[in-house]
Amino acid sequence: MGTAFHIENFGCRAARADGEAVGERLRASGLVEDQPSVADVVIVNTCSVTAEADRSARAFIRRAHRLNPDARILVTGCYAQRAPDELARMDGVAAVVGNSHKALAPEIAIRLAAEVSEPLHPQPAQGFVPVRSLLADSSQGATPVWVDDRFAHSFLEEAQLIPGGQTRPNLKIQEGCGNRCTFCVIPQTRGHSRSLPPDAVLAQVRGFVAAGGKELVLSGINLGRWGRDLPAEGARPSLARLVRRIVEETELPRMRLSSIEPMDWDTELMAVIHDYSGSRIARHAHLPLQSGSDSVLRRMHRRYRPWHYEEKVGALLEAFGPGLTLGADIMVGFPGETDREFGETCKMIRDVPFGYLHIFPFSPRPGTSAWSMHLEAAVPPAVVAERREILVTLDRDKTRSHRVEFIGGSFDAITLHTPERWKNRGRTPALTDNFLPVELEGEFEANRFTRIRVNGIASDLTLTSVAEG
Repeated sequence: MGTAFHIENFGCRAARADGEAVGERLRASGLVEDQPSVADVVIVNTCSVTAEADRSARAFIRRAHRLNPDARILVTGCYAQRAPDELARMDGVAAVVGNSHKALAPEIAIRLAAEVSEPLHPQPAQGFVPVRSLLADSSQGATPVWVDDRFAHSFLEEAQLIPGGQTRPNLKIQEGCGNRCTFCVIPQTRGHSRSLPPDAVLAQVRGFVAAGGKELVLSGINLGRWGRDLPAEGARPSLARLVRRIVEETELPRMRLSSIEPMDWDTELMAVIHDYSGSRIARHAHLPLQSGSDSVLRRMHRRYRPWHYEEKVGALLEAFGPGLTLGADIMVGFPGETDREFGETCKMIRDVPFGYLHIFPFSPRPGTSAWSMHLEAAVPPAVVAERREILVTLDRDKTRSHRVEFIGGSFDAITLHTPERWKNRGRTPALTDNFLPVELEGEFEANRFTRIRVNGIASDLTLTSVAEG
């Protein structure tokens, strides 16, 4: 068996796309993917959007080192950028590579895997000198750290995407964020907004189609800002123009857009959606909301008000047409959140036709404005827990009400990889173009478009269905 690696991904779609890109480059170099218990190098691709994300990453690092003490552990991602020294001191960590140097992560991982029994010796001539080395508390050697605030080596352009382990892979076309939401650490951990050039995006899409790909998800840290940092050659680059080019200049059967900020859904993007929704563009939109209270949104420094958001939802319903599934992120327990403000959020959720919600508690992040707000006006944990349960119940009610509307309807769905427990029941998981999870009767290979008819809903809110024709 060859040299083995394992990647453990935490966080958002864009972070997962980074992990997938690292994995593709390692496989192209001859490494094989395996479990962390037997891998020569373990890559931990971290998130740091919440304290819980940090804890989960640390717990995995400790578990991986306990199961496989000889493995070299490389930690990268947002946590590695935010607190590299904290991670470098952990037992088993052989290198810390922040987002500022993520493009170097595959080569550093390859060197670690090749030098399992020796210290890492980067070659200065090849540009792999660590920014610094940190003497770990419980090891004999120093742990190299690649982190700075310039983000010169941060954009990890994916190796050619193919429909493999991920039937619907993420193509990350944008990195970083220029917004300054008071609760968010992402500008510190990802840097300013940067875009993958359009020709590179189109080349990826064409290669994906040539490899048999059916659905591709465009993702980014702040996807709606794609193109604004690129030089203008005639018309200003924009996400709307890029989406139109993908539809008109490639044979990609279906494109799905990942999360886009409410105010980045401009009239130009709406027009493209109107032209191709339901045929080439999936009827699915995710608009982060965070709060339905005007005063809370102002404290968050969000760039919209509740009525702006509702106007965008109305425009999206018109652009996408019937069947749109609308999702949102909701934060509970932002510093100073009163009962009245929370009530405003609940009312807005009831009023807007959401198909699902991502609910999470506020997590104070050092270095953000909301950190000091939290110190002055923290919402008691018991209150946060109670409010979260209210929102979870509301989310389940909204999700069920949305999905039962489609019972009896026919849809195009893409089949996904089938877990063993599904195979044992003769069922195949699938996803409709409007983001409805489906349990399909029968066994079908992954990455296949199938016309299905929905005939019921299970206790976990997955829709049951049969293939038509």
